[in-house]
Amino acid sequence: MKDYEKLSRQHFNKQAEAYDENNTYMYSRNGKISCKYIADYLNDKNYNSVLDIGCGTGYLFELLNSQKDGEYVGIDLAENMIKKAKEKNIKNCIFLNGSANNLPFEDEYFDIAVCSQSFHHYPYPNDAMKEAKRVLKKGGLYIISDTGVGGIGAWIDNNFIFKFMNSGDYHTENKNGIARLMIKNGFEVILKKQIEGYIYIVIGKKV
Repeated sequence: MKDYEKLSRQHFNKQAEAYDENNTYMYSRNGKISCKYIADYLNDKNYNSVLDIGCGTGYLFELLNSQKDGEYVGIDLAENMIKKAKEKNIKNCIFLNGSANNLPFEDEYFDIAVCSQSFHHYPYPNDAMKEAKRVLKKGGLYIISDTGVGGIGAWIDNNFIFKFMNSGDYHTENKNGIARLMIKNGFEVILKKQIEGYIYIVIGKKV
């Protein structure tokens, strides 16, 4: 079996230097679309702390910091992404190198956990969700925005295309598949929406 974490780390380490500037690059473009939608959604929400899982270069926190002061913590597998995020000196932000299935945080610490355009890289989706739930306060929000399809398109991606890629892409789901996974892992789904093209957002509340 491929080491998907290793492949993801290598892939995004290579992309880090020009990631923010390359708006035509699929990962960067889709990431910005997801982050902008998430920031708009959170604009009128009451929260003090946000964890961004797969934070990349910290783009989401640039947006959130322009809206509200808070405690912002980002974690990412790719060391070069974390380096670029730290170089931005975004106010009230901490950036750490680490994995979604082993979050180095206390139980029930964050108000919000976000996963933007990285969930399809996880070879441990249930473990990642359980970790997000663990570090969320009761009533906290788990926000996943990703790119994915269902039906025959997902079958082709998961069983053919991803097998021959070395970018760490593991398994694609559409919004309905992610919503079912959230419910399975103890979240109440409060929003399930297509944003643009195949980009969707699903929000679960810890109950």
